[in-house]
Amino acid sequence: MPQYLTTRELADLLRIGERKAYDLASSGEIPCVRAMGKLLFPKAEIIAWLNASRSGPDVVEPPLPPIVAGSHDPLLDWALRESGSGLATYYDGSFDGLNRLAERSAQAAALHIHEPEGFNTQTLRDTMGEAPVILYQIANRQRGLLLAPGTSDISGFQDLKGRRIILRQDSAASQRLFDALLDAHGLGRDDLNTLPVCARTEEELAIALRDGKAEVGFGLGALARPYGLSFMPTHSERLDLAIWRRAFFEAPMQTLTQFLKSERFIERADELGGYDLANLGRIHHNGASG
Repeated sequence: MPQYLTTRELADLLRIGERKAYDLASSGEIPCVRAMGKLLFPKAEIIAWLNASRSGPDVVEPPLPPIVAGSHDPLLDWALRESGSGLATYYDGSFDGLNRLAERSAQAAALHIHEPEGFNTQTLRDTMGEAPVILYQIANRQRGLLLAPGTSDISGFQDLKGRRIILRQDSAASQRLFDALLDAHGLGRDDLNTLPVCARTEEELAIALRDGKAEVGFGLGALARPYGLSFMPTHSERLDLAIWRRAFFEAPMQTLTQFLKSERFIERADELGGYDLANLGRIHHNGASG
């Protein structure tokens, strides 16, 4: 199912008529939003509403898979391995991770979605409603233009026209921000000489630049030093983990979050550079329903 259901999709889910679905929305009995005159029903909130309406003996929810989805981050990726948490990863961008979180095919998702008033929080609420999900800050990190060795005549977005560029996948928050910045500079993808394949992780982007496959990419400052690249910072962004609350208190995630507070983690962040851990562990959202 998509993140938002149409009236027809809701009616099919509940096995009722569309008229009854409209009546439920009009009476305020069911979660819904109105966008451009159309009724939409947030999937996560509908599922929570159904669960709250259930009677009879308690049913134990199936375990959430031990997977962290969403955005790739080299520091977090290292911590997941070094902590011994046992959590697996599936990196395909912030928006993909958010969908997997809503579908419960992951217990956490790494996010860095730029919003008018900050990062991640509103997008998480729009997708998950008040589902019991925690938004846990990892770091603020530097993003900007990574330049391949020997590339020295690019000083900003205004110099990107016609340059050989490697992009990220459309489900990556960094790619959506990059497209918005191109538009702000009067450019589009058609103005660039883009590689035929995208980089699906931050590290793939850095490797392509190191190997001379592209001249420039929109990546993380933390990867400039390890791959011998030049870096022009343009943004500071907040990296959070969105975690189902019950998974947050289970052993794998507790092992990870304890490791994030260790000296080894702090030393690794300093070694990579481009990270600010001042607000590590801050909770930016804590869904109310349980």
